[in-house]
Amino acid sequence: MRAHDVMTEDVLTLAPDTPVSRIATLLLDRGVSAAPVVDGHGGVIGMVSEGDLIARDEAGADHEARRDWWLALVAEGEQLPAYLADTQKRERTARDIMSAPVITVDINTDTAEIARLLMTHGIKRVPVVLDGSLVGIVSRADLLKVLAAEPAEKTEPAHRPGLFQRWERKAPPAQAPVREPAHEPLFRAADFRHLVGNFHDENARQLAEQRKEALVRRQEKVQELIDHHVADHGWHKLLEGAHDAAARGEKEFLLLRFPAELCSDGARAINAPEPDWPRTLRGEAAEIYQRWHHELQPAGFSLTARVLDFPNGFPGDVGLFLVWGEAEG
Repeated sequence: MRAHDVMTEDVLTLAPDTPVSRIATLLLDRGVSAAPVVDGHGGVIGMVSEGDLIARDEAGADHEARRDWWLALVAEGEQLPAYLADTQKRERTARDIMSAPVITVDINTDTAEIARLLMTHGIKRVPVVLDGSLVGIVSRADLLKVLAAEPAEKTEPAHRPGLFQRWERKAPPAQAPVREPAHEPLFRAADFRHLVGNFHDENARQLAEQRKEALVRRQEKVQELIDHHVADHGWHKLLEGAHDAAARGEKEFLLLRFPAELCSDGARAINAPEPDWPRTLRGEAAEIYQRWHHELQPAGFSLTARVLDFPNGFPGDVGLFLVWGEAEG
């Protein structure tokens, strides 16, 4: 079965500037434990869960007590006057507390792959996207419902007909060739100027076609990187490449090269650079960041991002580099 067979379509979403007090009320009213944060185009830029509503700098027993208190309120449907007053005083928003970047899946991602992502990244839910926009969410509970309802003898999944059907782009009808009028026996300067104009027009048309084709290829590459997920063997192969680079005396290794459009802001934060640039990552780039954060950062590795080229003055491709630098001492 695929993501669009099991996902929840009626998803509570949050704008980046939604106040924390409003988020708490929405989660209670809808009876959910988390909600994705989306931009003006429907792209997922973060996730806010119950845990994010509790101050991140609290720890130990006091943190656990507040978490249990929150869960009790959700279960009993009580109001949150004291907590809401506290959040209103601080005036934090979804952008301030959300977890980012977010792992997402395409509507055609297999449920087995979704289960692997949840286990690998230790998350409880993944947003489902179509052409970069949120269309649903798959949680652990959704996967459990599928397992519980699965018959003893496997049958073909009942796909919802017509869901997210992509219309084929039809090529424009071929135009009949235009007959050139018969030229006069003697040439005129105007004829030559006309030829020069045709030459430049044709060059401009070809350049526009090349740019259009390049844009389509980049969009296809972005969608491929959004749909592709980093499996264990692929991650280990990258680490082997980094190990070989270190053996050659190099101090960094390119983990991934991707179009700037894969970033939610077109790589503006990376080019600046801004400290919260990881929040703009999507797809495979976001997964590599999460792998580094959980596995390699504690071991002393750094991760940097750089814009590698600037076609027509705009960010082109971006590189994610694993860095180990100079030896200490």
